[in-house]
Amino acid sequence: MNASGYIFYIVFVIPLIAAMVWLMRQDKKKGKIGLVVLAVLVVGVLIYVYLNRDALNGVRP
Repeated sequence: MNASGYIFYIVFVIPLIAAMVWLMRQDKKKGKIGLVVLAVLVVGVLIYVYLNRDALNGVRP
């Protein structure tokens, strides 16, 4: 992994995980907020991959 990968993890992934843990700890009853946020993230990633499938496969326009 190169430096840009580490920067990505430090800037985006670690704060996202911390925010998710904090959000789920706030919901004491059943954790529904965490499930909703997780579902939104998964749907967002799937939409992103679908829209950029050619770029992800190395096909250039």
